[in-house]
Amino acid sequence: MAETYPQIDPKLLEILVCPLSKSPLRYDRDAQELISDQAGLAYPIRDGIPIMLVDEARRIEKAPAP
Repeated sequence: MAETYPQIDPKLLEILVCPLSKSPLRYDRDAQELISDQAGLAYPIRDGIPIMLVDEARRIEKAPAP
């Protein structure tokens, strides 16, 4: 059975920024992460709470510039 995840409040997403780069974040609902494309980090969301600690973030591949 597929697990359903709560949606992040859009107002919260508007005010949260990456603590490292201060850039906007995008929400990956399937992975339950907030992604900082600029810093190349994915911050986990646990029990509906974004964990905005660089030490807890997962390093991701940055997309090549077009």
